[in-house]
Amino acid sequence: MIFAGVDVGSMTAEAVLFDDDELLASTVLVATPNPVTSATIVMDTVLAQAGLRAAEIAYCVSTGYGRERIPFAQHDISEISCHGKGAFWADPGIRTIIDVGGQDCKVIRIDSVGDLRDFVMNDKCAAGTGRFLEGVAKTMAVHVSELGPIALEGVDPVPITSICTVFTQFDVLTFLAEGRSREDIGLGVAEALALRVNRLVKRVGVEDRVCITGGVAKNAAVVRATEKVLGHEICPLRVDPQIVGALGAALLARERYEKQDAQRRQAAS
Repeated sequence: MIFAGVDVGSMTAEAVLFDDDELLASTVLVATPNPVTSATIVMDTVLAQAGLRAAEIAYCVSTGYGRERIPFAQHDISEISCHGKGAFWADPGIRTIIDVGGQDCKVIRIDSVGDLRDFVMNDKCAAGTGRFLEGVAKTMAVHVSELGPIALEGVDPVPITSICTVFTQFDVLTFLAEGRSREDIGLGVAEALALRVNRLVKRVGVEDRVCITGGVAKNAAVVRATEKVLGHEICPLRVDPQIVGALGAALLARERYEKQDAQRRQAAS
């Protein structure tokens, strides 16, 4: 039986297809300004990848910023629950999840069965998010995917003290004009983001094992800087960290379907 999860964020959209306890297919695409369009395109793409039709999906759950508007989803659930559920499936030992999204950052604590214990979220400012890194990359005239490898070559990180993304971009321009290397600037940016994440972590506490979800998890310099500031290893997941929200949505779709099916059976007996 096929279950689907779709996660529509500010920068990317993800879709996952799940069967029994197997991840069938997943897709990550750049989001459009319209969340319904993003969800439709990413779902059509993952269905084509799996060679399936929409009619074969038993239940679909949506998450992300546009989750309430997705017409083909039977239910919508917050990113907090979905990232917790998805990370726990990928690694049942995970207890702390740091989700660095396009325009917010969340720290989630779960228990030994994957249920939510506590969380904190920063959605008031783009600092410490994917938008922050995207802005810095644009200022440095590189693609955001290049920031991690560049920063790993840094040896003397520049001091990034501003908490504002716009001011940080101005600082980057100043450092470039002063002749500082892109590598040291990239390393300074990675460490600044890690410090901002750490401020959130301190509000809910940290417990091993720790993972990072979202596209920023693919920036090795940010991961390494976060490990340093937290004093905890960041554990890699056995799935693409960018699909964890959609994966959790698919898992919750299965749970809701099974619960409703049990209720139907009970009512019929």
